Amino acid sequence: MDGSALPAAEGEAPASADHLHIGEVATRTGLSLRTIRHYDEVGLVRPSARSQGGFRLYTEADVARLMVIRRMKPLGFTLEEMGELLSITDRLDDTGAAALEAAEREQMLARLGHFEQATRERCEALCTQLARAEEFGADLQRRAGQLAGGAA
Repeated sequence: MDGSALPAAEGEAPASADHLHIGEVATRTGLSLRTIRHYDEVGLVRPSARSQGGFRLYTEADVARLMVIRRMKPLGFTLEEMGELLSITDRLDDTGAAALEAAEREQMLARLGHFEQATRERCEALCTQLARAEEFGADLQRRAGQLAGGAA
């Protein structure tokens, strides 16, 4: 077998070690099939290949892109911002990045720095929200304990 024969269903294990079906990608990333398909439709992460039956096939690089998106989502980044960050990192990671003009490279690095700063700020805001939520949970637990103790 040459590795080109792939299973007929998206949820089945692939015959090729180089490509993953969407079901495997969903399991590995914790994203739903619907979400992964949506990211394809809006152009954030396109599958690297399609099977003969037209099923989406993903590489490890595609999975890594989906993980970037998954990490950005709870921080409130928009799809447009996610796409921009992926575009920037693609350009900077490209083997030809050294050939970028200095001004363009500096502009991309500055934009990357803005994403880093926004991420720090959003993480701090989430930590504050979590602390408040935990405080609220502790207050409820204390109150429930007091009310249960007073009912005896």
